[in-house]
Amino acid sequence: MNESQKYSANEVSSMQQNELESRAFIRTASALNMIKEHWEEKKSELPEALDKNRRLWTIIASAMQEQDCPQPPEIRQNIINLAMFVFQRTVKVLAEPSPDSLNALININMNIAKGLAGKQADEGELSSGS
Repeated sequence: MNESQKYSANEVSSMQQNELESRAFIRTASALNMIKEHWEEKKSELPEALDKNRRLWTIIASAMQEQDCPQPPEIRQNIINLAMFVFQRTVKVLAEPSPDSLNALININMNIAKGLAGKQADEGELSSGS
């Protein structure tokens, strides 16, 4: 393991779950946005980027179905419904790819990332006594 990998591993192990999830959503949204903005040069990367996004949403949806999931049932169901929308949208994008077809997936991921980042900030304020 080189120094960069050690740093990354240490950085990841010290992050809170919300921060990790937020970064994952930002990373996938950024990859999709890069393809959108540089369509002609990057459209060949679309299937791989969509697959990474689908895998992220599969992990999130699976976590919502776990017995020990701490989220309230209505939140869990909303996230599962959102994941189903993402899966359906992904199939549509693959069937009819265009730069604008990526907007919904990019926006959803960025909004989820913002929500997770806000939740982390709220938890930090609570633990610091603010």
